[in-house]
Amino acid sequence: MSPAKIPDDLVKPAGGRIVLVVLDGLGGLPHPTSGLTELEAARTPHLDALASRSSLGMLIPVAPGVTPGSGPGHLALFGYDPMETVIGRGALSALGVGFELQPGDLAVRLNLATLDREGRVVDRRAGRPSDEVGKAAVDRLREGFQEGLELPDGGEIFVEHEKEHRAVLVLRAPGLDERLRDTDPQVEGVLPHEPEARDPAAESASELLGRVLGRAREILAEGDPISGVLARGYAVHRGLPGLKERFGLRGVAIARYPMYRGVARLVGMDIAGPPSSDEEAVEILARGLGDFDFHFLHHKAPDARGEDGDFDAKVASIEAADRWMEQVAALDADVLMVTGDHSTPAAMAYHSWHAVPALIHSRWARPSASEFGESACRSGELGILEARHLMTLALAHAGRLEKFGA
Repeated sequence: MSPAKIPDDLVKPAGGRIVLVVLDGLGGLPHPTSGLTELEAARTPHLDALASRSSLGMLIPVAPGVTPGSGPGHLALFGYDPMETVIGRGALSALGVGFELQPGDLAVRLNLATLDREGRVVDRRAGRPSDEVGKAAVDRLREGFQEGLELPDGGEIFVEHEKEHRAVLVLRAPGLDERLRDTDPQVEGVLPHEPEARDPAAESASELLGRVLGRAREILAEGDPISGVLARGYAVHRGLPGLKERFGLRGVAIARYPMYRGVARLVGMDIAGPPSSDEEAVEILARGLGDFDFHFLHHKAPDARGEDGDFDAKVASIEAADRWMEQVAALDADVLMVTGDHSTPAAMAYHSWHAVPALIHSRWARPSASEFGESACRSGELGILEARHLMTLALAHAGRLEKFGA
């Protein structure tokens, strides 16, 4: 893995403070009646006011036509090439819940799901259970894995609750490989896939994971609504150069969901909180603004409502974010960026490949519009660029890059 890298001698050891606000799944598609996207339909006076003082553009999360997961989407925003820096979501989830991965560990992202008596998927997310219900199911798995499951010599198995229907499984045994088929079929009414090896080197991992998932089905068989698990996001843990090493930035993450804390830890950020609400997240940001060079604040709701296929609810989630954006803007960071890690149009009820609106506010910005939305951002001075270049722009706006060449 080799992240996209600017020459070391371009990075200055000091400069302005940078705040990145990620409204997860921000981008959308026009409503068939109004012709407006979710962001354009939302009442966002504070984001619009900020846009009127900012440089605008559109970000391609990975590459044209490529639909990103949240991990690659965030790595790109942090300045890493997501096509070369491939990190499975399982590792991010494990790091996010504070699990100390060891080299060679195979981390797997689990969905707690509802399966019928024949094993077909009824609900991929088990109705989005509360944290309490999800944790109770994971506790049953942890206890049940202690018996009736044969592991390789020296092998270990760990399972941790992440949030709601999300959990993380970690397998520790020699020679594990992540090249496996997801068991999550991404649709309902069908049987889960088998964790088939996609390379001969992954045969032992396939066999072990198949036995673990079979045991999980036995443990949860009578549960309601959680009666099984679906596996995806496989990752064998490997190291990655951090923000301090690459950009000279001391970073901190403020995120309610563990997976996003995980991707932040992967690139060397400290973790603040976690906050119990978006309002508390803004308070944490304000208190710590002078302590770090780079602040990452994550807001999940637009992505979740987009995946629900609920246009109006996604609009409302963006409007909710706009209310606290006034406080974020008032902090007067040297550089303030607002964007998403990917698009989640309600019309598709899933992540998509569409470019994402972005703004950069600093004393060096060149404004071009008075509103924040896809149409306005497409005509902004930043143009349409790959998301991995956002970090370079942030460093430039913060006065943290030297001139390149003579």
